[in-house]
Amino acid sequence: MRVRIRNAYDECPRPFWILVGATFIDALGGALLFPFYSLYVTQRFGIGMTQVGVVYGLISVTDLLGSFVGGALTDRIGRKSMTIFGLIVSAVVTLLLGLANTWDLFVLTALAVGVFASVGGPARSAMVADMLPERSRAQGYAVMRVAFNLSVTIGPAIGGFLASRSYLLLFVADAIVSTLVAGIVFVSLPETRPGLRARGQTESVGQTFGGYLRVLRDSVFLAFCAISILATIVYLQMSTTLGVYLRDVHGVATQQYGLILSLNAAMVVLFQFWVTRRIRNIPPFLAMGLGVGLYALGFGMYGFVATYSLFLLAMVIITIGEMVVAPVAQAIVAKMAPQDMRGRYMAAFQLTWLIPGMVGPLLAGLVLDNLNPNWLWYGAGILGLVATFGFFALHRRTETPAAEPVKAVDGAI
Repeated sequence: MRVRIRNAYDECPRPFWILVGATFIDALGGALLFPFYSLYVTQRFGIGMTQVGVVYGLISVTDLLGSFVGGALTDRIGRKSMTIFGLIVSAVVTLLLGLANTWDLFVLTALAVGVFASVGGPARSAMVADMLPERSRAQGYAVMRVAFNLSVTIGPAIGGFLASRSYLLLFVADAIVSTLVAGIVFVSLPETRPGLRARGQTESVGQTFGGYLRVLRDSVFLAFCAISILATIVYLQMSTTLGVYLRDVHGVATQQYGLILSLNAAMVVLFQFWVTRRIRNIPPFLAMGLGVGLYALGFGMYGFVATYSLFLLAMVIITIGEMVVAPVAQAIVAKMAPQDMRGRYMAAFQLTWLIPGMVGPLLAGLVLDNLNPNWLWYGAGILGLVATFGFFALHRRTETPAAEPVKAVDGAI
């Protein structure tokens, strides 16, 4: 075990591990605060969950705006600069969010948080692609996922302790953590963006944002995103409707549902790295199809089984699929993107989460409220199978007799 860990560590450069540590610390700050958002606003401003839900939806839109702006500027001014900018500005607006004393001011500040909290995301994803060779990227993104899941495991417990004393402490702690991480990035990380264009060939601002038109011309990438949207609609049911279904249909207590989610997080922390190493030689689109096929099986099971042990088994199957899909998907985007477009490709890929986040819960709610609730999981299984065969089709399209991916226009595979 020690040899395997040492070999894994040696495969990646030191700046990558610094980025992993910085990501863990920053995610820990967010995990202190965000689980208690709804509790805070309903108590502080006396509003209902419908208003909270509307704000979450608006924040999703500003997240997309921040990601698209951040993706373009990542390719224009650099990964390190955008990461530091996002951390510092989000620290300031997060602190202002905790000090907001009216609901209207809180909403406006929350929308600003949505923009600036996501503006540095494409830069970090592009940094991983810059630092690691193609063969190691899925492994690198897997390590980043483990760091994030560790923070989500630890953060809420610390946040609950702080919230019991003052909710303001949560906002202050998150702002301090973001500032600390900005300092770590400034001191310890190099700029990883590929070299500047030759003199006289620098893009204008309009050309930088116009680069998204190049993304739209990449037919393979767009097909990949469209299929990923279907897969993500299925996956998001785990955190949006599964708990309500298990409670209302099968009488599963909230604590038991929490254990199901804890099983998911624990498996990612313990086995993500091992799974990623085992699938590293499988063609990426084929791996995506296999992973989403496990989504179809696991989520579909919830429509057929009725015992808690089988609910846990279904989550095990789903989590194995998740450990295959998540790092491989980001590695695919990194490979598709030309070096000077990585930030914009990473930003465009965020649509595969925004659209499901807006559409998936609504469609699921309509099914739960108007049809046999089991049809939600039958539908999830069918949708997962459609996405599975979609990824297999992409695998066939990009495969050559030599089993090498076909290079398409603008660096798409």
